Amino acid sequence: MFAVPVASQAQFTWTTNDGGLDLTSYSGPGGSVSIPASANGLAVTSIHQNAFYNCEKLTSVTIPGSVTQIGAYAFKSCEKLAHATIPIGVTSLGEGAFEDCPSLSSITIPGSITNMGDMAFSGCSSLTEVTMAEGVTSLGMDAFLDCSSLGSVTIPSSIKKFGPYTFKNCASLSNITFANGLTRIAFAAFQSCQSLKSIQIPGSLTNIGGGAFSDCTNLEAIIVDSANSFYTSKDGTLFNKDQTTIILRPPSSEGTSYTIPASVKNLGDSAFAGCISLTSVTIPVGLTNIGEGAFDSCSNLISVEMPDGLLDIGDFAFGNCVHLVSIAIPLSVTNIGAYAFFGCSGLASITIPNIKTIEHDTFNGCTSLTKVSFPDSVASIGQDAFYGCSSVVYINIPASVTNIGPYAFEDCTNLILVYFRGKPPEASPSLFLSDTNAMIHASGKAGWSNVFGGRPVHAP
Repeated sequence: MFAVPVASQAQFTWTTNDGGLDLTSYSGPGGSVSIPASANGLAVTSIHQNAFYNCEKLTSVTIPGSVTQIGAYAFKSCEKLAHATIPIGVTSLGEGAFEDCPSLSSITIPGSITNMGDMAFSGCSSLTEVTMAEGVTSLGMDAFLDCSSLGSVTIPSSIKKFGPYTFKNCASLSNITFANGLTRIAFAAFQSCQSLKSIQIPGSLTNIGGGAFSDCTNLEAIIVDSANSFYTSKDGTLFNKDQTTIILRPPSSEGTSYTIPASVKNLGDSAFAGCISLTSVTIPVGLTNIGEGAFDSCSNLISVEMPDGLLDIGDFAFGNCVHLVSIAIPLSVTNIGAYAFFGCSGLASITIPNIKTIEHDTFNGCTSLTKVSFPDSVASIGQDAFYGCSSVVYINIPASVTNIGPYAFEDCTNLILVYFRGKPPEASPSLFLSDTNAMIHASGKAGWSNVFGGRPVHAP
């Protein structure tokens, strides 16, 4: 209903709302504040959005049991707020309600809360203790993002799902306990929780989002309850139940080499990401898909054996594998994703299979790559595909290529010769930008001018 102002006391401003009072603003001196349960004969039932926003001197707040709703950003950026009491009876905690309260050290979330907004406690960098009562059903996106002092959390059985990034960057989080009842952990929910060493997955869990535990650099093992119908673990590695997909190999797993079990057909997104001890991987015959970022930042990975039958290499699959020297991609591969070998500065040679498109940034930053040859199947070379490949001297481009994206060969500073076996493809004038030594050689004169991509052309 329409809110009508009814009172403005010394410290609080109110409006009526459905027969109760909505606290809309506070102008008092700060310190320890107790919000009254009633005023002017009406119960205080809600705290309006931004009511205490940026109240710099507020150190403690007690909320009365009459309140059922705390609005968005109600206490956001209260830098000195160290204590807050949320009573049983509050059913809705708005988006960013306590966001960026860096002095808040502990909080109890009553079981009456059925709706917790995104970023509710995001940026509460001194928060060390969170107690969640049975009854809370979900945690919003970014709910505890950047709570860098939070060491331990117990999730009650009433909570069924997490939003994305719920505990991202909780650098001190070393213990997380899931009660049976949780069904879904969203994308990147625990990303960069660098103190986590082990995780126990309850039997109730049915969905784990991509990158849920990515960049948990000290994670050693994932253990799955045997009653779980969707997931299992073997030697600390997380699989789907029938072990056809590897979901996550913990970054601090023991051993420098890993042989993927013969049952595996698919490597999930970020499956081995950040496994810095890993030097070699053997992929079994029958595996068809390497997911996005599957080996991202495996900085000591030297060799990968890929079998015939592999079909797809996802975006960023081997990104920043700086010690990867050579890789033979089987002819069965039909797709290599964007950034697939981005930043592989040690990669000296690559065999490109019969694909039609080289996506943008696929080999960007491969500074040790000396020679590039393309199969006759390639029709398109994407933007920045070989950007910064400063050791490349010679490039042979087949007649099948009809399009080359901007900056595809920019900053290939040692490039001397580019040989085109057909007519000039559609290309940007900046194609060979900064490649001042490069000369274009064409197999025939048809269609060629004296300059292509910013470099002189020699045609017979």
